[in-house]
Amino acid sequence: MNVKQDMDVTVVGAGPVGLVLAAELALSGARVQVLERLAEPDEGMKAGAINVPTAEALDRRGLLHAAEQVQREILERLGSFTRADGAQHPGGGRRAREARFTGHFAGMVLDADLVDWSDPDLAAHTAVDGARMVPQRELEALLADHVARLGVPVRRGVEVTALEDTGESVLVGTTAGTVRTGWLVGCDGGRSTVRRLAGIDFPGTDPELTGHLAVVDIADPEQLADGWVWSAQGAYRYGPQPGRVVTVEFDSAAADRPHARPLPRGARTPAQPVTLEGLQTSLRRVSGTDVTLTALRGTATRWSDNARQAAAYRAGRVLLAGDAAHVHAPFGGQGLNLGFGDAMNLGWKLGAVVAGWAPDGLLDTYDAERRPLGAWVLDWARAQIGVLRGDPKSAALRTVVADLLNTPAGTTHAVKKISGVTQRIDLPGGHPLVGRYVPDLWLADGSRLVDHGHGGGFLLLDRTADGAFARLAADWAGRVRSVSDEHATPTGVLVRPDGVVAWACDNADPTGLEAALHRWAGEPSPSSEHRPPS
Repeated sequence: MNVKQDMDVTVVGAGPVGLVLAAELALSGARVQVLERLAEPDEGMKAGAINVPTAEALDRRGLLHAAEQVQREILERLGSFTRADGAQHPGGGRRAREARFTGHFAGMVLDADLVDWSDPDLAAHTAVDGARMVPQRELEALLADHVARLGVPVRRGVEVTALEDTGESVLVGTTAGTVRTGWLVGCDGGRSTVRRLAGIDFPGTDPELTGHLAVVDIADPEQLADGWVWSAQGAYRYGPQPGRVVTVEFDSAAADRPHARPLPRGARTPAQPVTLEGLQTSLRRVSGTDVTLTALRGTATRWSDNARQAAAYRAGRVLLAGDAAHVHAPFGGQGLNLGFGDAMNLGWKLGAVVAGWAPDGLLDTYDAERRPLGAWVLDWARAQIGVLRGDPKSAALRTVVADLLNTPAGTTHAVKKISGVTQRIDLPGGHPLVGRYVPDLWLADGSRLVDHGHGGGFLLLDRTADGAFARLAADWAGRVRSVSDEHATPTGVLVRPDGVVAWACDNADPTGLEAALHRWAGEPSPSSEHRPPS
């Protein structure tokens, strides 16, 4: 396999984070390739759903219908195991509560009937309700098709063994030869080889538990209760689909701790496979039953509450995204969604650097913007560990938290946090939309603003009577697509390629728009670029 070629960017890791990053770079015009250690996609069970920002990112790239189809198929697969009201969904199977996707906090499932769905944060993001139940494996397949359509090569069975940042490029040693690339991005998981080779520290807290996730055949499923069950030995969950089991055991994470002796730089910690016997032992221990497992379906996953965040998301021409930059307990699929957001944030910024139009300091905003959110997710995961333990103090705390979550205000708050609709980046500007992900902005012709940006680039909504905002942005036409609409509020909205609102106003005053364009879209150069594709 020949990988000895110059590339603008080489992405290491073909999971969802690496794939979406490669796609964003390709949309920006960068020459990009993906290197993946595994010869075949990982079939292990991981995240079972995506949050609102991730679903909206798929929507912005024209992938909403594909994600909705995945959710319909998942719901049909759940069948009678799904707690639905029995009405028929138009797509077949039992009716999905697309607008009632809630999640859980430390195993305490949030009651959809207690949520105030009219809350402005929730009501502003409903267009993707039918595309939230997208498991990681199906998401990866969807994104693989996406990058294939964009012509991005994904080279499997290629492992990174060395790297040298020359200051002008990165020389990457691999099992298939040497790659010379302008930039290298590690999306290669919590045991990231790229992170270790780049010498980036990974501080955090050590694990206290070992968890397992698998789909199994069970000889006597009636021995297990549906939902989460706690005991002095740990906790387990059976469901929501037939055969899916999760076990959590405290004080048993020693096997997952780092080796006492440091590994050679670039070496990978071996991961022992989860066996049917080991999983059965764990499930019997935490459930207090003699349940019998007869077969594993697919690959089981072992995980812990190891919580760490990279000391830097960038070292010279080497960057990190996803689990390579942060790891934590996988409750609620927050890791997948956090990594997806990393990729969307980094993709257009690194693409701008490659294209030569990035304003000063643009790439530095990647770490500055994503680090606080990563730190919050780590603490959100740690808090769940605090109430998940089987000791009396944690059990008492769990009762208090359950009482709070059993109120409309408590449940609504938790759902908003888990869904991601309250995520905000600290950007200059006084409008309440600035720094938030763009809401569902419906236009007079029946389309939404995001429907006009499937090819990437900035979007500018102009609802002024004379098109004043679009005229001001005309010199950025190669990077900014203006969309006119009938008068309504907000009157003007500038959306970055990652869906974050960079500027907004409720009148015809363009104050701040030109500064936002310079800050994020660089210097105008209309004669040297093409308009972004539709």
